[in-house]
Amino acid sequence: MFRFSMRRQTRSLLVSAFALTLGTSAVFAAEPDDVVAKVGTAEITEADLAFAAQDLGQDLQRFPPAQWRAILLDVLVDMELLGQAARAEGIDKDADFQKQMEFITLRALRNAYLAQKIDGVISDEDVQSAYDKQYAEYVGPEEMKARHILVKEKAEAEAIIAELEGGADFVELAKTKSTGPSGPNGGDLGYFTKGQMVPPFEEATLKLEKGAFTKEPVETQFGWHVILLEDKRQQEKPAFEAVSANLRQQLIRDLYTKTMDELKAEHPVEILDEDLAKAEEAK
Repeated sequence: MFRFSMRRQTRSLLVSAFALTLGTSAVFAAEPDDVVAKVGTAEITEADLAFAAQDLGQDLQRFPPAQWRAILLDVLVDMELLGQAARAEGIDKDADFQKQMEFITLRALRNAYLAQKIDGVISDEDVQSAYDKQYAEYVGPEEMKARHILVKEKAEAEAIIAELEGGADFVELAKTKSTGPSGPNGGDLGYFTKGQMVPPFEEATLKLEKGAFTKEPVETQFGWHVILLEDKRQQEKPAFEAVSANLRQQLIRDLYTKTMDELKAEHPVEILDEDLAKAEEAK
């Protein structure tokens, strides 16, 4: 009895989720039309299971994959039973229901058009071409690689500078004297660009030649720093794999904008409600 109750509870939960997510994704079924169940004379196919899986989305992920087909079938059986009951009551003839169906159909057509004519037409070659064009003459910002030794008092920093001028090793001093989190790594801060460090630190670093350290302590809100500039370089262009997803989305957005402009030119939009017209003009 408990297992049956839990099964019904799970089914109810997923039916609710299905109702909330219905129509939010484009529908394409690659599964065959094999019939997996019948409700009266109505057939439920593998394709129906696939449609339901798309619509359930993340809700289905909360359950083990081994249960997915059975859960989806429960959802579809309930839908078919309730749908048949609604037809028997004449609900499908109701004017409000008909308007709702028009909206759902329109939404599904929009999603299908976007998937087939916009999202689906951007190829890997298009993305590669966009990458080659955008980064053909890429000159990245200047990067600096620095180490630092952070202490609480100015006098401590001055003493460290004196040791460095006497030939002490910067890395070893950072390991033993720096209070910053990079101390154990010899004060290594890696590469950074302008704007990533607090202004006093950045300004002092920019004035250094490669291989030089600050001759005066640098004060920030964190304490007193002694800074060593190890390297300067131009940031390399990002790898294709790092930006391809963003490039694809940009191409999709551009094609969407172009398509909408063409459709609006072909089918002029007239807004009759004055308030809505004013709101549109204010955009």
